[in-house]
Order: sequence, then structure tokens, then C-alpha cells
Amino acid sequence: MTAQQLKNSILQMAVQGKLVPQDPNDEPASVLLERIRAEKEKLIKEKKIKKEKNPSVIFRGADNTPYEKIGDEVRSLADEVPFDIPDSWEWVRLIDVCEYIQRGKSPKYSPIKKYPVVAQKCNQWSGFSIEKAQFIEPNSLSSYGPERLLQDNDLMWNSTGLGTLGRMAIYKTAANPYELAVADSHVTVIRPLKQFVLPEYLYYYFANPSVQSVIEDQADGTTKQKELATATIKAYLTPIPPLDEQRRILAKLSEVLPVVKNYGVVYDETTAMQEAFPESLKKSILQEAVQGKLVPQDPSDEPAEALLERIRVEKQRLIKEGKIKKDKHESVIFRRDNSHYEKRDPDEVCIDDALPFEIPENWTWARLSSACVSIADGDHQPPPQVQDGIPFLVISNVSDGRVDFSDTRYVPKEYFDSLAEIRIPQCGDLLFTVTGSYGIVIPVQTERKFCFQRHIALIKFSCLSPDFMKLWLSSPLVYEQCRRAATGTAQKTVGLASLKGLLIPIPPLNEQKRIVQKLNTLLALATL
Repeated sequence: MTAQQLKNSILQMAVQGKLVPQDPNDEPASVLLERIRAEKEKLIKEKKIKKEKNPSVIFRGADNTPYEKIGDEVRSLADEVPFDIPDSWEWVRLIDVCEYIQRGKSPKYSPIKKYPVVAQKCNQWSGFSIEKAQFIEPNSLSSYGPERLLQDNDLMWNSTGLGTLGRMAIYKTAANPYELAVADSHVTVIRPLKQFVLPEYLYYYFANPSVQSVIEDQADGTTKQKELATATIKAYLTPIPPLDEQRRILAKLSEVLPVVKNYGVVYDETTAMQEAFPESLKKSILQEAVQGKLVPQDPSDEPAEALLERIRVEKQRLIKEGKIKKDKHESVIFRRDNSHYEKRDPDEVCIDDALPFEIPENWTWARLSSACVSIADGDHQPPPQVQDGIPFLVISNVSDGRVDFSDTRYVPKEYFDSLAEIRIPQCGDLLFTVTGSYGIVIPVQTERKFCFQRHIALIKFSCLSPDFMKLWLSSPLVYEQCRRAATGTAQKTVGLASLKGLLIPIPPLNEQKRIVQKLNTLLALATL
């Protein structure tokens, strides 16, 4: 249960009489309403408020269900009230317990910051904010009757527009550093008889789900511009508890709502941690895998150095056949005196400080270029385009980790046939994004011909497990190396030389396969 769901549940209990126990010593709400009627009659005689044209009296019938009398007409409200209430409570129309309910008026705005006008943006569920108010023309204040000047603890109910309709706040004089404030025409001011009905209680009633979930249905107007009519607000069915119970409800809410807020913080942190856990666990498993800690080493496996030697032989063959070019600065990494050295003719350098972790004895470190047959990016010149031809992929076609031929561009077959073999993807190759969203690894799992832009690199292997290379290139260590190597401002780019120079730990081929199998099993469990 989220904090908002818990809060909604508590508010619903509060306004249904289920949050605090009823006290038989409390003055019943029926008696409270008689005193309210007497007070309103007094205010009418003093001409401080106007008499309602069709006053309503709601009472319990012999069947213990609510009935409403307007003039000589009596009708049942059993199907209109949203829930049952305790015997000591009463249902009323909102106007029956208020001295004033009226929409604000359209203001004449002014840059003179003297008299603020409360707009819908001032009324947030987090509270009233005068900082978001604009100001009326000072000379226009005379057009506002005294009843339109906001009073302390008036309720301000947003009455127009989807998204804002139904949001309420309590006006606080102490929160207004100016002399006074008025409401604009999108806000309805509700002024209860505060000595009998506590504004905070009404606020929580109108904030509860039984009101907020249906507020748009109560409104008039089009889908784009809903409006809560003043007549609808005045007639809103409202449950009224005894005054002392109102106080107990508010005391209990002031006690539990801060706890709910703290619960919300913990809930959000826990939810974020739970959502991040599978990804964090995946990264941890990948890290264990590429460090040789996921599966045990087998002394009968062909050592990784022998595997690399086979790759070198294969590359020499391809060089002789003219299919790939010789690396001008070929790297060979080897162990000596319990340290790692890299030889690039004619230099030989200790690289212990560059290696991020120790690897098993039968593994070896290599540059990515040494472990691959070739690494190439797409054509740096924009290719010709045709309506129908060979698909030409851009990053958006591979951004979700797979080759997507929908919404793709096309190049002529003649252009595709002119590409070097190292730029033509084949099943089993890997694509690797190098610009913008760099570090996305995409296995080529199609026989369909295609080519790609220069923001994507093509990595071809021999003698290595493509699945192992995919998991390695997807590891946090590779991403971190790419992050350090990336250059540029608007769009970071990992240069081809930097990609070729990535340090990679190479296990024996059989261990690569065992790692992939174990990893797939663990990741399947991690996502359950």
C-alpha cells in the first residue's frame, strides 16, 4: 500500500465515523444543526447573510435512512448518500452549515503588489501558497463587497479545469503578508459557521476519496473545460459529526498523518531500491562473471593464451587474403614476474596499474582489437538513399538492444556491395553504439543484409563465444572505460581507437560457455 492509498483510507475512515470512537456524552449533530439554524436566522435578521430560496432539512426516517424536506416535498436520500454514518452524525447540504459560498470574481490585474488574488495554482494539496498569487488593480478593490475579502480558515475550492478541479486549500491569514486577499473566478470560497463546524474537518471530507473520485462527474461542461457550479457546491451532501467528535477526528489526524508522511518516504525509498535491485543484482553478477568468480576454473580447459594465439593465426590468414588490414600497433599482453606487460613494437610497458582486478591464472588480458577479427564503424559520409533497397540502420533502430528494421532508411544495392567486408554485418557479429547513447550492445541475429551509420561499430569475432563477448561488453567495467574515453559536448562519442583499446579479460573458450550458461540461469532467477 502506497502512502497516498494509506492516507486515503484513513481520511475515508475519518469522515465515516470509523477513525475515533463515538462518545454518548457528545451533543448530537442534530442538536448542533438546530443551533446552526438559529445562528443563520440571526444573521439573516441582521442582514449579514441572505436567506436561501429553498432551504433543505435532512432527517432520519422511521427506517433509519436519510430523507430530505424542501418546502412540502419529502424524498428519500438513501441512494444519494455515499456511505452510512453513526447515529450521532447528520447529513446536510453544505450550504446549511455555511454563511457564505461564492465563486470569486474575474480580477483586473496590476503589477502593483498590494492586494493579492488567489488563483487555482495557489491551492495545492500541500497547502496554501500566496507566493503564486497575482495582484488586482488597487482601485478595483472598491468593487469587492466585504464578504469577498478572504477570512482566516476560509476553504478555497478549485472549480474549473481538469487536473485542478476539486483541489482545495485552507486560507491562512498568517500566510499572507499583505493587507488582504480575494479569490479569482476559478476558485469558490466556502465560509462555514466556524464556531459550529471546523473548516479543517470539512477540508478533510472534501479531500477524501469518496468526494475526489467523483468530483469530475459532479462538474458541468466539456471534457476540456469542466466546471463545478456554485449550486452544486452548495448542495453537496456532507456528513456532520458532533463538534467534540470533529475535534477528536482532527486531533487523531494530526497524530497519524505525519506518520503516514514518514511512511511515504520509507515506502518510496524501498520501492526505488526494489526497482533498482534487479538491475544492481544483474551488474553484480556480470562483475563476478568477468572476474572469473561465477564458475570454477577447469585445469583441463585450453588456456586463454592458446586461444588468443589461435585468433592471431586466424587474423594473419585474413590479412594475407586481403580481407582485413594489419594492426599498425598490435598489442600483446603477457605475464612476467607476477606482473602484466603490454608489448607494442618496439615498446614494452608494465600495465598493472591499468588493470581493474585480478583474473584466474588460465585467463589473460587483451585489448579488444587483439581478441577480435575486426572492429569497424559505419561510413562517415552520408550514403545515397532510395525508396527501396538495403536497410541502413541508425541508433534509433538498435536503441532497445535489438536490430529493428521498422521505420528504416534504405541505400542502393550498389552502395552496399561497395562496402568492405568488415562493414557488412553477419549473424553472430555484435553491434556497439559509440555516439550519444553509447555502450548499447546488439547481437546480429538475422541473415538479412543491412548496413549502418558511423555512430555504430561492428565487432567480428573468431574463436570466442559471441554470448560471452556480449555480456562482457554489457558489463559496468566496459561502460566505465567508454565513459572515460568519450569525447565531445552535445553528443559524447567513443572513438574507434578507444573502442579497440578496451581492456578485456579472456577466459578459456569452454569457461566462456559455462559462464554464459550460469549467467542466464541466475539472471532468470533475478527477474522473477
